[in-house]
Amino acid sequence: MDLAFTPEEQKFAAEVRAFVKANLPADVRDKVKNGKHLDRDDYMRWQQALGKKGWLVYTWPKKYGGPGFTPAERYIFENICAEEYAPGIIPFGTKMVGPVIYTFGTDEQKQTYLPAIRESTVWWCQGYSEPGSGSDLASLRTRAEKQGDHYIVNGSKTWNTMGHWADWIFCLVRTDPKAKPQEGISFLLIDMKTPGITVKPIIMMDGGHEVNEVFFDNVKVPVANLVGKENEGWTCAKFLLANERLGIAEVPASKRGVRSLWQLNDDPSLKEKIADVDLQVQALEMSELRALSTMQLGGAPGPEASILKVRGSEIQQRIAELAMEAVGEYAAPYQPDMLFRDSNETPVGPDHAPPAAPRYFNMRKTTIYGGSTEIQKNIVSKAILGL
Repeated sequence: MDLAFTPEEQKFAAEVRAFVKANLPADVRDKVKNGKHLDRDDYMRWQQALGKKGWLVYTWPKKYGGPGFTPAERYIFENICAEEYAPGIIPFGTKMVGPVIYTFGTDEQKQTYLPAIRESTVWWCQGYSEPGSGSDLASLRTRAEKQGDHYIVNGSKTWNTMGHWADWIFCLVRTDPKAKPQEGISFLLIDMKTPGITVKPIIMMDGGHEVNEVFFDNVKVPVANLVGKENEGWTCAKFLLANERLGIAEVPASKRGVRSLWQLNDDPSLKEKIADVDLQVQALEMSELRALSTMQLGGAPGPEASILKVRGSEIQQRIAELAMEAVGEYAAPYQPDMLFRDSNETPVGPDHAPPAAPRYFNMRKTTIYGGSTEIQKNIVSKAILGL
């Protein structure tokens, strides 16, 4: 793995930076930089600009409309976007269901769904976790009963991120309740406007509406919306989760977080802790680059994605902890309105203090979503250590 950029890669980096500076809306950039909540329009404006450039689905191969970035180009693109305070690309369409569709879907499904994902004209969300099925995802109970050319779906999903903005949801549903847990699951695409779907908000500690509960009451879904074979959706699910875990590492965002930490406080003992997490981020970055190199040679994300997920999420939490420590007592005042676009409040303490505590509490979830740390360690112990 050669870490020295070629002249062509340096030229590409200049092109990416020029594009981001010219196309990232200033108000969106400021919200990301200052830790404020983004709304649907903020994400869509940026993602549609990327879509017009052909870079929104930057992880996709050219065969399906992606740019076919090399590992070096992907690394450059992600890092420059983070350095310029671009919002993260919402992964549900681009990195989750899109690759599932072009890997397991029919030609008709590819023609129907992939163009809108590439252009960011349709917003997707995920229907995996349920009130009684999170880490033990195979125990899910949402049912889909086949009736003629439709499935009738009943059940609920929880911790559904941004489903209140979504046009479509991809769901794991149980189509054979008598089969072994992993063998009776199917992968369905469901229009969120279908009668019988109800979305209820879950308000987070920072006052933000980020996640939801989604209820299905006799929801009619065409059989044509089944991806892959009936009762073999677990294959799609594992493929999707591997891609999700690779993205959860969030190395570029963590590098940006470390750079911000260096500017917050001059306390020597704190700087020693920042240096420690800085080294952890650099080590994680090398591991991610090795995984990307393997994928470039034709491999798929394997158990190393679980390692990246564990370390990446732990590092994100550590950065949030150090941000709290850096602002000290100014992290204590609860100022949720400061995180929204139209707030006219004056912050208590420095400008960077209000987001510290909300981000700290929000980041507690990173070691749970996408498969808890305990589950990832089990995967590593079986697939790598052979235990």
